[in-house]
Amino acid sequence: MDRNTVLLEIKSRVTNENLVKHMLATEAVMRALARRLGEAEEEWGLAGLIHDIDIEDTEGNMDEHSKVGAEMAKEMGASDAVVHAVLVHNEQHGRPLLSHMDKALFSADPLTGLITASALVRPDKRLGGLNAASVMKRFGEKRFAAGANREQINTCKELGLQTEELVALGLAAMQCISSDLGL
Repeated sequence: MDRNTVLLEIKSRVTNENLVKHMLATEAVMRALARRLGEAEEEWGLAGLIHDIDIEDTEGNMDEHSKVGAEMAKEMGASDAVVHAVLVHNEQHGRPLLSHMDKALFSADPLTGLITASALVRPDKRLGGLNAASVMKRFGEKRFAAGANREQINTCKELGLQTEELVALGLAAMQCISSDLGL
């Protein structure tokens, strides 16, 4: 499974541009986490990129989301580790997070939403001038980007990272691809 093939498959299945941008952002954060933790960057990046490929196919049905995506990833040749991370990133299934990759994807997924929302409330609506302290301030505001599950983001502690470290790492990763994200 290579990135270009996965990206083409995503673009053929996912019509919502913001969802594609979310998957690109999650890929960037996963790559940064892999580098930080000494893990396989390409594999982790692919897990981030493909994790929501089935949202439109499952019509947002959270009982099916990620089960279908994990099967798609498997059919595309993803490693067992990527398939498992895709499956367990949806906590609705109640499956345990076993590997570092599982925990990283679980925490990176909502983080990208928090960072994006933090950029969008800025006057310039850009990531460039955003800093980690501002995102952390928003992290403490429960009603801000309420869909960005703070407990899920805090799973990073199981990887030996403090929330502030994850936020800074995630923000820097997303800033590197800001033009792809339109931010």
